Amino acid sequence: MDHWIAPLLAALALPQYGLSTVFVISLVSATLLPMGSEPAVFGLVKLNADLFWPAILVATAGNTIGGMITYGMGYGAERAYETMTHNPRVAHPRALRWLERFGPKACVMAWLPLVGDPLCAVAGWLRLAFWPCVLYMAIGKFARYLVMTAALLWVFPGVYTP
Repeated sequence: MDHWIAPLLAALALPQYGLSTVFVISLVSATLLPMGSEPAVFGLVKLNADLFWPAILVATAGNTIGGMITYGMGYGAERAYETMTHNPRVAHPRALRWLERFGPKACVMAWLPLVGDPLCAVAGWLRLAFWPCVLYMAIGKFARYLVMTAALLWVFPGVYTP
């Protein structure tokens, strides 16, 4: 078993922690914790331009899994609320009605700052279909990382070479 762990860690590392760190930061930043993962992605790509696509894909995967966790938190919170109050959901504010109207497709907006992560929680609260929500989350998050990292590389074109 040890013979495959070292090559896996080497593939995920720059110099020791690169892509794995991007994954963890992206995952944590997609929960309700207020932090951004774009600086980590940009920093990694600035250090090694060959990791542009791997960094985008790893960040998208981490951020999407974080969105799935947030969805689960919302789903669990809704179930706990119903259990404690023994009442079905009551009238929703306008934003909840909007989310119910668009359904899982609204999760493509999960990339938005400040509202994206709570959007995933509300999708779970409303019990929207899980896998379609994950698909739309992944699409939105991939687009965000691709556009933001490419834009930052365009604005700061010099690649660091030690």
